[in-house]
Amino acid sequence: MLHLVLHEPEIAPNTGNIIRLCANTGAGLHLIEPLGFRIDDAKLRRAGLDYHEHAALRIHPNFAAFLAAVAPKRVFAIETSGARSLYSAQFEPGDALVFGSETRGLPQPLLAQWPANQVLRIPMLANSRSLNLSNACAVTLYEAWRQLGFQGAAAHGKSR
Repeated sequence: MLHLVLHEPEIAPNTGNIIRLCANTGAGLHLIEPLGFRIDDAKLRRAGLDYHEHAALRIHPNFAAFLAAVAPKRVFAIETSGARSLYSAQFEPGDALVFGSETRGLPQPLLAQWPANQVLRIPMLANSRSLNLSNACAVTLYEAWRQLGFQGAAAHGKSR
C-alpha cells in the first residue's frame, strides 16, 4: 500500500477529492494537523461523495507522529522546488508521498529532513506556479501505482 500524506491541508473540497482518489486506488490517506477545516465539514463530505467509508483515513497531530505510527518504507516530498522529476523516481509498496498545504507548500524544516533525491517535482511549463493539490496528488499517486502494476485494480470495460 502507498501512503498519501497531506501536511496541514487547508481546503476541504481538495481533501474530499483526495479521499475519493485514495478510496479508488487503495492508498492510505494521512492528514497532518492542524487542518484548515473541520473533518465533518459539509464541503469535505460533498467532494468525497460516498467514498469516505472506503478510504483508509488517519489523522496525526504532527509529522513525527505519522512517522512513528506508520513507519513508511521511504518518504518522498512532492514540492515545486524539487530538483528531481517525479517520473525519475522508482516507487515501492509502503512508500509515503508527502504534499504541503495549498498556500504554503511544505515548510523548509520538514523538507530539510530528506535528501534532494527524495524531493520530487511534477514537470510544468517554466512560468507555472503549481497544480491544484488534488490534481498533484492524482498525478503522483497514479504514477506510483502504475509503476506497481496497478496492484489490486479491477478490470473494467470491454476489450477492443
